[in-house]
Amino acid sequence: MPHMAPAALVDHYLGISRLLAGQLDFRSAIRAVAAEIAHIIPHDHLDVCILIVDGNYHTAYETGMDTAWGNAASAPVVNSPIRSLLWGEVDYLLTDDAINDARFHFEGAFKRPIIEQSLRSRLHVPLKVQGAIIAALSCSSQSPGVYGMEHVDRARIIADLLAPYFFALRAAEQAQQSAIVEAEARAREEGLRQGALKLTEALEQERQRIGMDLHDQTLADLTRLARRVDRLARSGELTSEALEPVSRGLQHCMQDLRQIIEQAKPSVLQLFGLAQAIENHLDRSVRDSNTPVEWAIVDETAGALDTLEPTVSVALFRIAQEAINNAVRHAQPLAITVRLRAEAKQLALEITDDGRGLARSRGRVGGGIDNMKTRARLISAKFVIGPGRNNRGTTVTVSLPLERDAEIAAMGQEDRQ
Repeated sequence: MPHMAPAALVDHYLGISRLLAGQLDFRSAIRAVAAEIAHIIPHDHLDVCILIVDGNYHTAYETGMDTAWGNAASAPVVNSPIRSLLWGEVDYLLTDDAINDARFHFEGAFKRPIIEQSLRSRLHVPLKVQGAIIAALSCSSQSPGVYGMEHVDRARIIADLLAPYFFALRAAEQAQQSAIVEAEARAREEGLRQGALKLTEALEQERQRIGMDLHDQTLADLTRLARRVDRLARSGELTSEALEPVSRGLQHCMQDLRQIIEQAKPSVLQLFGLAQAIENHLDRSVRDSNTPVEWAIVDETAGALDTLEPTVSVALFRIAQEAINNAVRHAQPLAITVRLRAEAKQLALEITDDGRGLARSRGRVGGGIDNMKTRARLISAKFVIGPGRNNRGTTVTVSLPLERDAEIAAMGQEDRQ
């Protein structure tokens, strides 16, 4: 790999921090920073392996290639090819040819992707928070002998940048799962859903607070650091002494990111309402995909959306967001249509694509659909997913009684009085 100037390296490190600040989940975070990491460490496959359930299990979020590691919901750490790193027995793992390296091929090892994808050169370093290992960063190349100790040093810096953000996302996800389980149990026991709605509202308010903190503090700090590096580069004063304040600034940003515990609430939804928020997300998702997809949103609710409780609007937006993301990423559609209807005292949200359909679209089943179902249950809505029109593509439909939402609004008003 050609030698990279210190200024260019710092710029890519800053780029990783900037891109992280806008991401709201593990998968989008790792995909957002993959290109910047590729400038620093070349790779054909990149993943972050997150420890879960008291460190006995792990789950991987990957980019570059789709493998069995990324498709598995979770797996025991004892079967991981890099368990020695996750257990803290070694500080790093580095190999010129993982296919023939005995460290990755012990009995019971979940090593299939190494063979199937011909992942020869491999580099792994831990992500630590307050000295504890929370995850591992893995870079792999199909060519042998790609990585050396220089890449290990670079990977450690990248891991230091990723660790606080992924720690925060993991804490947020665990808190969300616990909150959802608690809310559903309370609803079953009491026959009420008011507690679940209040819980959802509290989570969304916290997302809003975190979003403002990111915008007002972390992003502003990173922007100032980027400008300082740019001035130093133009003046030719890029020395170790000059970069010391930049390094300290990055440490401060990392400390700020450790405090992130939730996802940010979409501001378009707050300012302009549900239909506009869905339209904005649909437009952005199609543009970011760089593929020709025709899209349309049809609002036939005659103002009924304005009567929805904020918690119901947020839940419907999140379901539409997930359905649109699934269609764009996995279905290869030519067209996506979102329709909002209000008829016979029923509100319906329908997302239809003409893509490959559930049976042929890898990645469209599992956590994303489970999350949509859970959000629908929390607002007592009916959720249906199946084939689209003329048995082509996929249709996601969410429906709920309008008068029931009016009751929720009335209860919320009584609580505020």
